Amino acid sequence: MKRFPSILAAALVFFTGALSAQPYDLLLKGGHLIDPANGRDGRFDIAVRKDTVALVAPDIPASQALKVVDLKGKYLAPGLIDMHVHVFHGNHPDAYIADGYTSLPPDGFTFRTGVTTVVDAGSSGWRNFPQFKRQTIDRSKTRVLAFLNIAGTGMVSRFEEQNLDDMNAQQAAYMITRLYPDILVGIKSAHFWGGFEQVDRAVSAGRLSNVPVMVDFGEHQPPNSIRSLFFDHLRPGDIFTHTYSYGPKNRETVVDEDLRIKPFILEAQKRGIVFDVGHGGGAFSFRQAKPAMEQGFWPDVISTDLHTESMNAGMKDLNNVMSKFLNMGMPLKDVVARVTSYPARVIRRTALGQLGVGAVADICVFEVQQGNFGFLDVRGFRMDGDRRIQNLLTVRAGRVVWDLYGMAAADWRSETK
Repeated sequence: MKRFPSILAAALVFFTGALSAQPYDLLLKGGHLIDPANGRDGRFDIAVRKDTVALVAPDIPASQALKVVDLKGKYLAPGLIDMHVHVFHGNHPDAYIADGYTSLPPDGFTFRTGVTTVVDAGSSGWRNFPQFKRQTIDRSKTRVLAFLNIAGTGMVSRFEEQNLDDMNAQQAAYMITRLYPDILVGIKSAHFWGGFEQVDRAVSAGRLSNVPVMVDFGEHQPPNSIRSLFFDHLRPGDIFTHTYSYGPKNRETVVDEDLRIKPFILEAQKRGIVFDVGHGGGAFSFRQAKPAMEQGFWPDVISTDLHTESMNAGMKDLNNVMSKFLNMGMPLKDVVARVTSYPARVIRRTALGQLGVGAVADICVFEVQQGNFGFLDVRGFRMDGDRRIQNLLTVRAGRVVWDLYGMAAADWRSETK
């Protein structure tokens, strides 16, 4: 009887020692880390405790973690940020993107490509954002942020997006600054058929709420001047999406018909206009992107414009869009920057898109496959390439949420009854 306290004490010492020898819940070991925000591009291990990056170092002992994943020959990066998606998924029979079938439920299309954060690009406005939040944002494991459409009903249809009486800059700014400052990161102007009135209302809301404006500029007859847009209406930090769209009947292009980049495009980028890919189902052409890349005009952000009309066409997913730029000559570390640290800076959420100690443990693991591949633009034209980015494993807030090949799983033969 008198021996029990000493036995119990010994057991407690052993148990405490075992815990101290394994302070990390997850260790991603042996991979090549690309973390542009923290200047890392080489072999590093990442240790995770609960939902947080606990340590980043060249060699962390495997004995210090409860679960170890061997990533030799693989790449790691911060969880990807897709800065242009449409995820206000719903079943309203008359709706286009806001609460409609064209938008997608995010979790089904994010983790499989290494995306842990999406930014909805104006699907909702100040009238229906609360519904979007209840219906999608609050139910998603993916982190969902949003640009608020300057039109109060968002993207219900093209007709509602023409209603200047529903574009209330004060109301939009109130939603951002007072009601949902943690979720709403900017204002969206889109699909307007007139002059610059909608853009100007959006910029007014952006000034009132101190957030950037994203502009989808391309349904005007005749086309409005993008030079005027960049220098007379937008501010440094505002975003021009669908950068490589080729629709000369509706929108002025960044590359002319002789395949030369227009000089004022580079001037606008130097001024601080942010150029977003926003691939989509109708807004990315190799006829624009390839000569622009060759002449030194690179996008600031790579994004998908994910929705039902883009995912099965030329766009497919973010890995596919990243692969296009890799094969057009953009180094891998620069591709990764444009889906991690760059968009985080544009939306002013720099705690995201990086893997410093203390950061949320959102991580993607991928490989660059070698072979003969073909990539499509929205006009059905192909570009050949020899490399393709394939996501393998995704960690969201410290938990493995996508594991293509079971890299983080134990062999089935280790299972006990």
